[in-house]
Amino acid sequence: MTGTWTLVRAYLRRDRFFVLWWWIGGVLLYWSQAVSVIGLYATQAEFDRAADYMGANPAFIALAGPARALNTVGGQVTWQASAFGAILAGLMSMFLIGRHTRAEEESGRDELVRSTVVGRQAPLAAAVIVAAAANLVLGIAVALSLVAVPLAAADSFGLGLGLTATGWVFTATALIAAQLSSSTRAMYGIAGVVIAASYVLRAVGDVGNPVFTWLSPIGWYQAMYPFSGLRWWPLLLLLAAAAIAALVAVALLSRRDIGSGLLSSRAGPARAGGVLGGHGFRGGLGLAWRLHRGTMLGWMLGMFLVGLSYGSIGNDVEQLLGDSDFARDFMIQGTADLIDGFYATAALMLALGASGYAISSVLRPGAEEVVGHTELLVATDLSRRAWLAGHVAMTVVGTVMVLGVSGLGLGLGNALVTGAGDAVGRYFWLGLAYVPAVLALAAVARLLFGLAPGQVSLAWLPLVLAVVVMLFSTVLRIPQWVQNLSPFEHLALVPAESLSWSAVLAVGLVATLVSFAGQLAFWRRDIG
Repeated sequence: MTGTWTLVRAYLRRDRFFVLWWWIGGVLLYWSQAVSVIGLYATQAEFDRAADYMGANPAFIALAGPARALNTVGGQVTWQASAFGAILAGLMSMFLIGRHTRAEEESGRDELVRSTVVGRQAPLAAAVIVAAAANLVLGIAVALSLVAVPLAAADSFGLGLGLTATGWVFTATALIAAQLSSSTRAMYGIAGVVIAASYVLRAVGDVGNPVFTWLSPIGWYQAMYPFSGLRWWPLLLLLAAAAIAALVAVALLSRRDIGSGLLSSRAGPARAGGVLGGHGFRGGLGLAWRLHRGTMLGWMLGMFLVGLSYGSIGNDVEQLLGDSDFARDFMIQGTADLIDGFYATAALMLALGASGYAISSVLRPGAEEVVGHTELLVATDLSRRAWLAGHVAMTVVGTVMVLGVSGLGLGLGNALVTGAGDAVGRYFWLGLAYVPAVLALAAVARLLFGLAPGQVSLAWLPLVLAVVVMLFSTVLRIPQWVQNLSPFEHLALVPAESLSWSAVLAVGLVATLVSFAGQLAFWRRDIG
């Protein structure tokens, strides 16, 4: 264990901004639910009716979890945020463990560190300490934000500490994945499957056989019942699972060589084909497809399910939202038609979610450049223009696909509830209407990649601005010129408003020009 605390200090310094954004996102996820519910229903009778409707909707239960005390603010926060908060904690833990274990070994930095006075277990122990501390701070911050609302302190800390323990479980499973895999990508794949399986098992158990719920750490977390009869014993299950999985990871580390994994890598294709074969664009496109396809398919599935949940509300929007001014101003954008207004807002929220995929897709070439893959590739007959063009094409195609399936889910969910077959086609196009705006945010990220690759993390700020404009423009009295910085501000809220093709083409043209400027900047700068 020699050198553990030195590595902990180094990791904390390296991660200080990385974990800060995860903490802010986690706190906002829980706190915003509490604040929005408080202002959503004018009377308790409306709250009760909405709670009855939510609790009777299987799609809602599958998406969020068991319906308990939904006619209370605390019950709504637990129901709406706990499953997604667990996924957030799991992803944060996965990335922290990956970047300090498998990514370090893959880049060769771990070997340099181990050549000094550092024990064999020290890097792993330091990574665990940092991830555990990050989850602890996240849980306490969530609890304090709910106490400030104010909600009951004991239940708030139950919800927050349960989130911490769930994050610890996924920290330990990510450690196991790091010992099994031989690459960072494979490690993230294994750890991501564990998180996804935990969510799916919980969903299946909540709408079907409860046995499946008890196979999931997310199910254990929700079984603590914060704000609906808090109980602490499921927390012991989470702590025991985290400890056992961590011990398994340590045992596996002792059985493998540093730099390799216990599972051998799959052999590549005998022929390069469309990956590196041929010349120009074809080679770059094939390679980009192999790199992007897993993430693209994952986002498509996730956004389809979110769209399906929104669509399953059907035409009973008034029962869900009540008659408060907040509901009309935010959830239906102040329009006269409740149904069109709600689905316009739903489509906009799906588009904002899809923007996360588009930006992360743009940042993928930067990750390839950092680990040195780009330099090796462009040393072949694959030009840097063709290499980047392949990634650009995958971002555009992926964005269209993600928005398309989210709209498909929205329409299919509505059709299943209302029986209106034309809802699938009508709502399918809602997501595609925001393609130019999403690509505009992606274009800003590409411009940063081309001009200042060391500052690409700033690419997320335009998305944050777009979300703030949507949620808080009225409350914060944001000036109109600031709101206009969001590309979504210039597009019509269909179907509540008529689609403006001139606005679509204008935003699309801006996105194209900014994207080309980013590509031009990359062509002219040094790689690495």
